[in-house]
Amino acid sequence: MNLRTWEDERGRVSTASGDVSYVDVGEGPVAVFLHGAGTNNLLWRKAIAELAGVRRCLAPDLPGHGGSPVPPGQDLSLNGLARWLGDFCAALDVGELDLVVNNTGGAVAQVFAVHHADRLRTLTLTNCDTRGNLPPAAFRPIVELAERGELAPLSVPLAADLDRARAGALGGGYERPDLVPDEVLGAFVRPVFGTLDAARQFERLLTSVRGEELDAIEPLLKEFRVPTLLVWGTGDPNFGVEWAHRFREAVPGVTEVVEVPGARLFFPDERPGDLVPHLRRHWT
Repeated sequence: MNLRTWEDERGRVSTASGDVSYVDVGEGPVAVFLHGAGTNNLLWRKAIAELAGVRRCLAPDLPGHGGSPVPPGQDLSLNGLARWLGDFCAALDVGELDLVVNNTGGAVAQVFAVHHADRLRTLTLTNCDTRGNLPPAAFRPIVELAERGELAPLSVPLAADLDRARAGALGGGYERPDLVPDEVLGAFVRPVFGTLDAARQFERLLTSVRGEELDAIEPLLKEFRVPTLLVWGTGDPNFGVEWAHRFREAVPGVTEVVEVPGARLFFPDERPGDLVPHLRRHWT
């Protein structure tokens, strides 16, 4: 699915947490796909194009990403974003769902899932934050820049210089960043870094998402038995595969850890063929 077709599918819904930009593709039981910090729902376009025949695929943009605004005073903590996800599902009258997540979206999903286990058919985590690794050590310097208010002014030029964005942390989520089309990279970067105000909101999200929120749900994760699949790229410097296996040891609902050799954080975009068959099997 190309970028123009994807944008044609985009809609907006008003929720108790504010307006949310999203795409709604396919028919059948609902699957919700959630991205993380720095990208948007475009991350899932290739996987969703292959899965639309078996699921109604909903992919929202997190606040401040893609086409979703950040309302004044929005709670951007994990708890707040989990409520935001629940409000999005409520606004579209979603009952049971399969939840598929990446990056920061994985941390949001864990908080959402332990409080709404009765609504989940399945959960699938791709490379993402887990307890003990939020933020990842390799990403901590960027969070520290955000905490000092220095990240936003440094990041705004990236929206106008995609070569710099490709060489930076965003491009580092790909094995071959040189093959990521400019239009896709720009669609990721411009909403979060296109203006200083947007970049300040991104800073706020990075500093609002705290590891303590995952610590707090540890007792609930130990009792979480919703069928949970982990599909994990082994080439990711932020979310090493050892974190997937630690999660499996801690959470009884985990059915399998699938390792994707050499894949990096954004492999759902770069290598959808290494995700889609496992989703089909897991959902079945």
